[in-house]
Amino acid sequence: MTNIPVDPANPTTPVNHSLSAQELIDQIRAMRERIPYFTIPETPSDGVRLVRGASVPAAFVELTAVALKNSPALVRGGGADPEQLRDMQTYATAYSPFADELEALALFVRHSVLAAKHNAGTEAFTTYELAKRLAKRPATADLRPHVADMRRALVAGRRKAKVTPAPGPSPAPTAPVPVTPGGTPAEPPPVMTTSPSTTQ
Repeated sequence: MTNIPVDPANPTTPVNHSLSAQELIDQIRAMRERIPYFTIPETPSDGVRLVRGASVPAAFVELTAVALKNSPALVRGGGADPEQLRDMQTYATAYSPFADELEALALFVRHSVLAAKHNAGTEAFTTYELAKRLAKRPATADLRPHVADMRRALVAGRRKAKVTPAPGPSPAPTAPVPVTPGGTPAEPPPVMTTSPSTTQ
């Protein structure tokens, strides 16, 4: 069983996870101020809009920077100069691994959260099963109220879990309506009904 984390400044005191997590959140948010060109997408589709320009080869960007440097006619008002082009390209190359590391960290933290919940839930369920058996014995009958409380909490938690409804059956395909040579739909043939014949 993993030991409970303790405060390094006070080894006898368990870590306050809420406080520790909030301190890390504050550090991550403060990190935004240190990231050049940091931009927050305005809409969920902003990334799609940027893909085309971001896919331009680095060699192409460098060639345009050289052309801007040597051809004043290419300089546009408000456009990036050669140094800015190279700086943005260098930034993208340097910070792409940094973004990968943050995504990996988020993946590992979410896995750690899931593992902690799994371990806690497994231990709790094992204790519940043991308590149910012991509550049936006269010597440990005082466990019955606790078992009842645990059962109610377990049932209530399962009821709150969202259940995805199973997809309904697909509608049966309809037969195409035949079209007459004049272009209008033909009348469907009459349905013939037969009455049961009687045997003589």
